[in-house]
Amino acid sequence: MNKFQPIDFQDLDDLFAFLPEQELKLVEVLRNLVFECIPEVKEKLSYNVPFFRGRKTICFIWPGSVPWGGTFKGVQFGFTKGHLMLNEDGYLEAGTRKYVRTKTFRSLQEIDFEKLRSLLYEAAIIDAKT
Repeated sequence: MNKFQPIDFQDLDDLFAFLPEQELKLVEVLRNLVFECIPEVKEKLSYNVPFFRGRKTICFIWPGSVPWGGTFKGVQFGFTKGHLMLNEDGYLEAGTRKYVRTKTFRSLQEIDFEKLRSLLYEAAIIDAKT
């Protein structure tokens, strides 16, 4: 456990049991999309949330109810090397982050599957080159 998180999940099952139903559904759909687009990716619990790794860390899924200096509504999908992605339409948000780019979803209906697939393929290509 660290000073930013008052919880410490032992594994993904612990995390899933903790999540409210709406967040759990979003996490499941987003995880399936990651595995669909990057089948060779490895999943690991880091900072109490799922991170996905190829050669290096590619992306993560952060449910809002998992605290890190506060909580938020929805589930955040993040790309760790988002600053290298095209993102010409501004779909991904930088916030105050230098490298990471994210998109927060509050419902399944908000997910643009084709857009997210395209971003995942792009992130996998970037990972293979770095």
